[in-house]
Amino acid sequence: MASPQMVMYEEEFAQVQAVTDRLVQDANARVVFVVDKNGQLISASGDTGDLDTTSLASLAAGNIAATGGIAQLLREQEFATQYHEGVRQNVHIQVVSSRVILVVIFDNRTSLGLVRLRVKRANEHLSRIFEMVMAKAQDPFRNSPFAEITDDDIDNLFND
Repeated sequence: MASPQMVMYEEEFAQVQAVTDRLVQDANARVVFVVDKNGQLISASGDTGDLDTTSLASLAAGNIAATGGIAQLLREQEFATQYHEGVRQNVHIQVVSSRVILVVIFDNRTSLGLVRLRVKRANEHLSRIFEMVMAKAQDPFRNSPFAEITDDDIDNLFND
């Protein structure tokens, strides 16, 4: 059975944004993104002004997909954590609950150890949020304006 489509409402988005905002501060990171596995940017915090966030989100998802292929060849389920070290900036990538990707871009103002520690806590918070999102997706009429519409209402609409 295919997994249900993830639909995020304002409440969950605000919670995700709060986690990413806090992670930027706690890890002293430059930028934090949450991206779905299709490459769609869900949330961005930090100094995103000079970044092409759409391309970064897409490339992060592609990176996870590519390393997923490597994992299969090595008979691993997934490489949930990745780290890329650059001259001026570093990227820490974490798969959250096998659903979304947490991307942290940081420089020499912080350390990989601090980023990993803070990402671990953010991962726990994000996992709970996305579990709630998926639970809502399992019940599509929960809190839906369509839940109160009956078959009679639809018949009456078209009988005029």
